Amino acid sequence: MDYLLNLVRRHKADEAVGIHSVCSAHPLVIEAAMETALERHLPVLIESTSNQVNQDGGYTGMTPAAFRDFVYGIADRTGLPRERVLLGGDHLGPNAWQSESPAAAMAKADVLIDQYVQAGFRKIHLDCSMSCAGDPVPLPDAVVAERAARLCVVAERAWRASGGEAPVYVVGTEVPVPGGAHEDLDELSVTSPHAAALTIKVHRLAFAAAGLDAVWPRVVGLVVQPGVEFDHHKVIDYQPQSAAELSRFIEGEPTLVYEAHSTDYQTPSNLAALVAGHFAILKVGPGLTFALRETLWALADIEEEMTGAGNGSDFKNTVLEVMRTEPEYWRKYYDNDPARARFDQQYSLSDRIRYYWPHPAIQAAQAQLLDNLERTTPPLTLLSQYLPAQYEAVREGRVRNLPVELLKEGVAKVLRQYMDACAGAAIKELETC
Repeated sequence: MDYLLNLVRRHKADEAVGIHSVCSAHPLVIEAAMETALERHLPVLIESTSNQVNQDGGYTGMTPAAFRDFVYGIADRTGLPRERVLLGGDHLGPNAWQSESPAAAMAKADVLIDQYVQAGFRKIHLDCSMSCAGDPVPLPDAVVAERAARLCVVAERAWRASGGEAPVYVVGTEVPVPGGAHEDLDELSVTSPHAAALTIKVHRLAFAAAGLDAVWPRVVGLVVQPGVEFDHHKVIDYQPQSAAELSRFIEGEPTLVYEAHSTDYQTPSNLAALVAGHFAILKVGPGLTFALRETLWALADIEEEMTGAGNGSDFKNTVLEVMRTEPEYWRKYYDNDPARARFDQQYSLSDRIRYYWPHPAIQAAQAQLLDNLERTTPPLTLLSQYLPAQYEAVREGRVRNLPVELLKEGVAKVLRQYMDACAGAAIKELETC
């Protein structure tokens, strides 16, 4: 992962550069990410989490090797060279097996790490911050670090067996919950410099004890809480002054930048401020699928205007009926009142609806919706009414008035905010990687 090592070196040399990490398994989101990368002549960093993709298939049904092939297939279709696709594994550790004993969960995490690295993933977030069955809550920092070092040993062994560029690592003990907060939030505590220093210290000690001193320069990222998060209907905005001491602290660490999770829905100026504050790796996931859902909903409204109620794909009702009858992915997170649940299912920023996109009934309804709008092009007036940003793109000739292109443009609009914040970090790096 020479690209990321070079990027961190530039950032540490006072260039306010960064990279955004696309944490999604949706093919249209990944395709939009690759097309925007082509627009800017940049690489793209795609990450999957241990819940999405693991040796048992995760909720996507894909192993690490299958996800790699899936992503490379999209790259081939878009024309993005595979060498410009950077693959990362997020929250790799016992996350998916927290209900099991530490010994059992960590044994499965060993297999997880091995398969990710063997499959070519080279940005590895070693996340052992969660407690397993019988563990104290919260888990002591030293235990988190010891488990991370154990997984790093597995990753290094897998890399030496499979070859290619050496992996880079991200560590941390104050790791936000994947996918956003489950409860309503009003404020957040920013990680203190003391806590960040302790996290680095315990990981260095654990790495040294595991014989990984030489690996430490490839630990490029530290996950901390910069004070950003979102819940169902609110966003906690980044406040640079609240994180000023934390930002100054990392300047004394020659090989480390911060990795910021849950940056979804931050404003463009907040994203730029995060990068300037040394949060040089910006993770984004639900914010992208939320943008995709917004466009799908608007396309469904356009279809209904064109065909009349009951004569089209009935897309929205199909999605909501599947969610009502199969509540596995939202029941723990949303209010159980039927009216409130129906509202959250559609509009919650946590975007639990993203888990349902692969459902066969939804895929069939979506295919009919897109087919209807491809056979009968929406008039510009409806495009302006329901999708004003895409309307402008169509009028400027940047996007064709085709449903799939409109969907990808909705996602691309968010991605460009991240690219702008990261200030064109890659062109020089591509020449050296």
